[in-house]
Amino acid sequence: MTRRPGLYVGGVTLLTLGAFPLFWMLSTALKRSDEIFATPPRLVPAHPTLENFWRLLTETNFVVFFKNSVLVSAATVALTLTVSALGAYALTRYRFCGRDTVAGLILLTYMFAPIMIIIPFYILVKQLGIVNTRLALVLSYTTFCLPFCLWLLRSFFESIPLELEEAALVDGANRRRAVWHVVLPLALPGLIAAAIFTFILAWNDFLFALVLITSDEIKTLPVGVNDLFNATIVDWGMIMAAGVMITAPAVMFFVAVQRHLVQGWGAGGVKG
Repeated sequence: MTRRPGLYVGGVTLLTLGAFPLFWMLSTALKRSDEIFATPPRLVPAHPTLENFWRLLTETNFVVFFKNSVLVSAATVALTLTVSALGAYALTRYRFCGRDTVAGLILLTYMFAPIMIIIPFYILVKQLGIVNTRLALVLSYTTFCLPFCLWLLRSFFESIPLELEEAALVDGANRRRAVWHVVLPLALPGLIAAAIFTFILAWNDFLFALVLITSDEIKTLPVGVNDLFNATIVDWGMIMAAGVMITAPAVMFFVAVQRHLVQGWGAGGVKG
């Protein structure tokens, strides 16, 4: 009992330190230009305004960047979950020579930093003729999300009793229906955790989007907003408004499925 107040104080301190940058970003986005550089600075704007958001949507290509990020992130999540689920199922339900070795090699690829292979990857996509396309981004993000997601789902599939799937097969279901109606519903927390991890990585990536995309019509949000810093005068109100618009979808997505996320990472870390 004597430790509880200290835990509360520590929790509130961590919450304050983590939430303050987000609060300051929102506060700056709601301030007028003269108030942003006022001395001393104000935590809460004296005259809140949505002018920065309006100028961001009307004077820049933010809507185009937002659409591109949504398309790329959604496609990456769909492709990564499909391939990782199939791969994890094969590694847990089929026995073949070198199965554990294959699983280990897949995890080994996750240890390489993206910047280490950016040049070889660019040469590869250039030879394939898909430079400056959304497909190149989807494939690059899938490359780095797949090892982690496959190992996460592998733990889930190993924890699902094989007898449940065999019972479905005995009742007349084929392998596809047994996987769809028995295995995947039981692995739903893991699928959601993998989807969140993939979505956040694809939504926030800057390096590959900067290297692989040159056309303004295909740029994603991180690269598009970075162009605001290249202006003669940096408009901090507009940049903070862009930050709020970028952060909001990820935060709402996380809040909506956080229960499944905790359950997924917790259960995926323990076999059986």
